[in-house]
Amino acid sequence: MKTIGLFYGSTYGMTEKIAHKIKNAFGDQTVEIHNVRDAELEDIDKYDRLIFGTSAWGIGEMQDDWERAIVKLEQIDYSKKKLAMFGLGDQKEYPESFVDGLGILYCRLPDKSCVVGSWPTEGYNYYFSLADKDGKFVGLVIDEHNMSEKVDGQIEAWVEQLKKELK
Repeated sequence: MKTIGLFYGSTYGMTEKIAHKIKNAFGDQTVEIHNVRDAELEDIDKYDRLIFGTSAWGIGEMQDDWERAIVKLEQIDYSKKKLAMFGLGDQKEYPESFVDGLGILYCRLPDKSCVVGSWPTEGYNYYFSLADKDGKFVGLVIDEHNMSEKVDGQIEAWVEQLKKELK
């Protein structure tokens, strides 16, 4: 498999921590991690396999670094790329906008046909999420505040799924 470019936006470091756990779960597979705050268009565009990670921010808002980088994403040709995404959120504190940052990032992609790595909504308790499309999340959803004991297992399962879907 080709090198994977993992780009994250993290305000308080939790998304960065999850990005490193995902990288480690890939084992020998090369995953290069980038903070989207420092990334240029060329840094993103050079990868055929991508993972984007974001935290939720405020109530239904996109994380600041991704908000500034979104214009770059709209300039990329995704026709020969595969993209997986993960998002962090708190389903108890924000059940009406759970992982909306992930949903907004997905909505702003110009080509959604390249997206892989959907994740089941079962086991989560929320009212509404922009990341919920047709009964599945558009990517891995992490709720470290309320489901911390499940995070490592979720990452391992998702990475195994991605090893097949990113081929």
